[in-house]
Amino acid sequence: MNAQPSLPGARPAGSQDEQEAAHAVREMFGRIAPHYDLLNRVLSLTLDQVWRRRTARAFAGLLQQPETRALDLCCGTGDLTLALARVGRGRVIGSDFVHPMLVRARRKASGAAKDVAWLEADALQMPFPDQQFDVVTAAFGFRNLANYRQGLQEIYRLLRPGGRAGILEFSLPESGVFAALYRFYFRSVLPRVGNSVSGSGPNPGGQRAYSYLPASVEKFPSCRELAAWMEQEGFEQVSYQRWTGGVVALHQGTRK
Repeated sequence: MNAQPSLPGARPAGSQDEQEAAHAVREMFGRIAPHYDLLNRVLSLTLDQVWRRRTARAFAGLLQQPETRALDLCCGTGDLTLALARVGRGRVIGSDFVHPMLVRARRKASGAAKDVAWLEADALQMPFPDQQFDVVTAAFGFRNLANYRQGLQEIYRLLRPGGRAGILEFSLPESGVFAALYRFYFRSVLPRVGNSVSGSGPNPGGQRAYSYLPASVEKFPSCRELAAWMEQEGFEQVSYQRWTGGVVALHQGTRK
């Protein structure tokens, strides 16, 4: 097992503590919001939508029960939030602290018949009492939290007993030819295409959004480490599944 990261969470270049990191992430994703969906589709060859739909289906058993409540943290432009709503029967809330992302999420959901609400809030300090949700998810956003352990604690706090958490995140294939090719694409091709299309300039630390992406994935805990952290925070039935050759992983855990 690799050593755990020395930092407690995301640290975009130039940020020295959790407050600065959160500010840098909010500002960075606010700048790329107009191109976020397009680049997700192009850079993943539309697999990002497949991964989100697959994540939603993984929670179908809970989502389809009457009166189920689901919360999608770090929801971005709302793709997973809407996928959860399409699968389920209850109320779904999509939350993010990047206002331009939520503007696009609301626009995308306009006219939807499903019971979906949107909330601008920090995933580390959600404005809900304890034990309010049956499902809490995060897709490609947990990695950007300024404190991973606090993020897990907040998810656990929000879940009802028997509720399930789902964290969909990037990972890196571990070995073989595919792993080598993917790492080259992820480190060299993706940042160039992403930064060029988004037109996003560097943050005060000199880092551009799509250069931050591979750097943040490299620093993120391995699947085994994150699973161990979830167990330490009290989650039971902890598991993870690696998809598409190991480039993404869905982590799940149940509140006691």
